[in-house]
Amino acid sequence: MAFALALVATPALADSNLPAAKWANEQLPDPRQEAEARTLMLTLRCIVCQGQSIADSDAELAGDMRAMVRTRIAAGEKPEAIRQWLIERYGQWVSYKPLVEPMTWPLWLAPLVLLGLGAFLARGRFRRHR
Repeated sequence: MAFALALVATPALADSNLPAAKWANEQLPDPRQEAEARTLMLTLRCIVCQGQSIADSDAELAGDMRAMVRTRIAAGEKPEAIRQWLIERYGQWVSYKPLVEPMTWPLWLAPLVLLGLGAFLARGRFRRHR
């Protein structure tokens, strides 16, 4: 019985009891800097949630990433430099804006190829019905 309770309670212990970082849930006093930070946060993927941006995620790590973004923006760092630092640290996957490079060309070309194939198939189908 105690083992079953321990298994159920384990997810509740996943987050720490530490308070959130200063800028995790607070906006910057400068509206221009906050807008820059918010725009950047919407393009960064939460490492824990995977389907949410760090702006939308409630995960503790996302809060730490929001605080880091806001702190660096407040210090005058450019958003693209912050993005590059996060990509170096967590990999290209952290960014919702993948780079166009030989490794990602198939991802960029696949929609065009599929649209072309769809148009070709639709054209053939319409010709048969005439």
